[in-house]
Amino acid sequence: MAETSKDKLDQLLDRFETADKVALARLITLIENRAAEVSRVMERVYAKTGHAHIVGVTGPPGAGKSTLINRLIAKYRTLDKQVAVVAIDPSSPFSGGAVLGDRIRMTDHYKDSGVYIRSLSTRGSHGGLSRAAREIVKLLDAFGHDVIIIETVGVGQTELAVMDVAHTTIVVTVPEGGDAIQVMKAGLNEIADIFVVNKADREGADRVKAELELNVHLRPTGGWRPPVLLTQAAHDKGLDELVATLAQHFDYLRSHPDPAVESERRTREFLDVLAGQLEERAIRSLADGGAKEVMKEVRAGHLNPYSAARQLIENREAIAELLRERSQARG
Repeated sequence: MAETSKDKLDQLLDRFETADKVALARLITLIENRAAEVSRVMERVYAKTGHAHIVGVTGPPGAGKSTLINRLIAKYRTLDKQVAVVAIDPSSPFSGGAVLGDRIRMTDHYKDSGVYIRSLSTRGSHGGLSRAAREIVKLLDAFGHDVIIIETVGVGQTELAVMDVAHTTIVVTVPEGGDAIQVMKAGLNEIADIFVVNKADREGADRVKAELELNVHLRPTGGWRPPVLLTQAAHDKGLDELVATLAQHFDYLRSHPDPAVESERRTREFLDVLAGQLEERAIRSLADGGAKEVMKEVRAGHLNPYSAARQLIENREAIAELLRERSQARG
């Protein structure tokens, strides 16, 4: 039966390689559900990644990120670009379900075969991106998308995780409420490659633009200097300049490669993958009855979790058994 499951996965991956969107959707679901097959999926597709321009869009709630992305999709489609959007939403700690919110604004593009939109729950991830997000972006890249836009929840420090995934990070702000200062306090200015002051027809837009430009001026000299753009996404103003600036930044990255930055990015990715796989294998093993004696002592309150973890880690046979993938008949 396990061989049958393997054959089904291979068939799904074969269909994925023929640009079958149903296969893409099913593989994304496997990743979201943290299925045991995720590692095999990523090993198969990884060599096909590295071609898409990955754009992170973040900023405070109410800044108009979804409207801005909706306009960006339309602009890229006029350039005949294949576009994917990963909208990362806050989720219920009980159901884990994604709250779609104003994602309804992107429905204009659902019937466009050149656009793929997926809403992804953070499932309690403190980094603002769920563990699955990086793998889903890789999958969309391998599928052949030219531009992948990640929209994050916009809640401050959690947005810093987008830096590890995106090539270009857009920080969107609005004129009201000293928003530029809030962006700076949240640390978003440190990850911004492009600042966008949206809803620029409102009072205070020029002031916020000036504050952000001053902040950019105070950065160490050298390298890319984040521009500050004014947009009115709801009225399709300033979007052409934004698309052009995105292209300029992507060109800059390709013409100014930084081996140290790429090495650090690959290291972080490896550590994240390793930690995730260790955790997931251990959880599956424990659910299947692994480490019975230790679990019995923990459940009875006779052994604290730190001592239990140390016992397992220091016992090579026990840890090997805990991390061993078991063949399961899943139909």
